[in-house]
Amino acid sequence: MFRTRIPPGRCFGLRPLFYGFALVVALVSGCSKSGVDTPKPPAAPPPLPVTVMTMQPTRVPITVEVMAQTEGAKETEVRAQVGGILVKQLYHEGAPVKAGQPLFQIDRKPYDIALAQARANLAEAKAKVDQAAREEARLQGLLARQYISRKSYDDAVSASAMAQAVQQSAEAAAHKAELNRSYTTVVAPVAGISSRAAKSEGNLVATGAGNESLLTSIHQSNPMRVRFSLSESDMARLPGGRLTQQTVTGIELKLPGGSLYPLQGQLNFLASSIDPTLGTQQFRAEFENPDGALLPGQFVRARILAGEREGVFLVPQAAVAQTEQGTLVFLADAENKVAPRPVQAGAWQGKDWVILGGLKAGDRVIVDNLIKLRPGAPVAPHPPQPPPGPAPDGKTAPDAPAAERKG
Repeated sequence: MFRTRIPPGRCFGLRPLFYGFALVVALVSGCSKSGVDTPKPPAAPPPLPVTVMTMQPTRVPITVEVMAQTEGAKETEVRAQVGGILVKQLYHEGAPVKAGQPLFQIDRKPYDIALAQARANLAEAKAKVDQAAREEARLQGLLARQYISRKSYDDAVSASAMAQAVQQSAEAAAHKAELNRSYTTVVAPVAGISSRAAKSEGNLVATGAGNESLLTSIHQSNPMRVRFSLSESDMARLPGGRLTQQTVTGIELKLPGGSLYPLQGQLNFLASSIDPTLGTQQFRAEFENPDGALLPGQFVRARILAGEREGVFLVPQAAVAQTEQGTLVFLADAENKVAPRPVQAGAWQGKDWVILGGLKAGDRVIVDNLIKLRPGAPVAPHPPQPPPGPAPDGKTAPDAPAAERKG
């Protein structure tokens, strides 16, 4: 192998290069130790913008709302008082009827025959009464001349009395037969709205308390009655914990579609005891129903009004949090930090919770961004913004330019 030998004088030129490289390494090491490359801590997030409502005490009506059912003021069953074949229906189902209006016709031929026989028996009884009266008068004259014994005259008097009794019985039988024949025409006992016919033409109608005698029913829908029940928890929200004639100021009805019935009702019945099975107390109210808007058997919601409650606060439902520890709201305190506050919530009033305790006048309740809130976190509260209104020309006004908003 060949070896290249560098003369001693040639090595002198490499020393400056080595010294420069060492200087760069030292500078880099010194900069690293001085902390120039250490990351800075993150800046604190800006306060969260939130909408707050300043609480002011108010008064709200005391209400309890429960499910209820309507019923006619009078619900009368129309039943047959005599048996027979139903030969004709004389009314239109579902139509209004008047008291005494014919509804059904039962075959009256058997009752015509029974009436004729009863009248014949009555005529025979009257004839016997006349005969007994004549016999009594004749024997009375003979007794005066002592042609007969006193017993014979007494027997004639008794026979005349028995003949009169038979006549009275025959008169009653004839009257009953005539009444039974009149019952073959079934009339409406009261005025109201008729129901469907329970028996069709050609059916055999019987008498009694069962369905064999039921022909139809009539409902009186004006006024309309509403039945409902209150549990112990419902009544606990009322003044005194009980519902009485004195505590109830009115009753409203919420119809199935959600609308409110325009007329208020009055309480007209309170049960004197609690149902041991359901643990509820039965009540009934009465409503005027001139236009027939309420129908019997309809399910509605009854809202009982029991005066007013003062010194309460209304908080939007979205601002009230329900946890395992209870109900609470979030406030923006004097330092604009989040402060949870336990509250006592009552019933709903429209879209708001009625807060009975835990708040005072001037508290600022946070009503949005609740999921982002943390106790003690800073917030930037602002009052509720009104919804954008229409411009004078009827169109929605556009947002103001950025320069105007800053100004």
